Amino acid sequence: MSRIELDNPTREMLSRLLRRHLKAELDVEIEPFDGLDLLDFLAETLGPYYYNQGLHDAQAIVQKRVDEIIEAVHQIEKPLKT
Repeated sequence: MSRIELDNPTREMLSRLLRRHLKAELDVEIEPFDGLDLLDFLAETLGPYYYNQGLHDAQAIVQKRVDEIIEAVHQIEKPLKT
């Protein structure tokens, strides 16, 4: 799997949110550069778990739709005369 890349505005916004959360919840202040470094670490370590869960969720939705289509096709089958 290739590395998940975020554009710079998104990375900076997420870094600000992370730094704000650390300050509000843990009374920890970090510099913007450290926020980006922490964000990169979290993206590399936790990101794949969330990404994979998103893929599994999407796969379940697609599978449900496929099952519905198969059922709809079965419902319009014509009876066979033997």
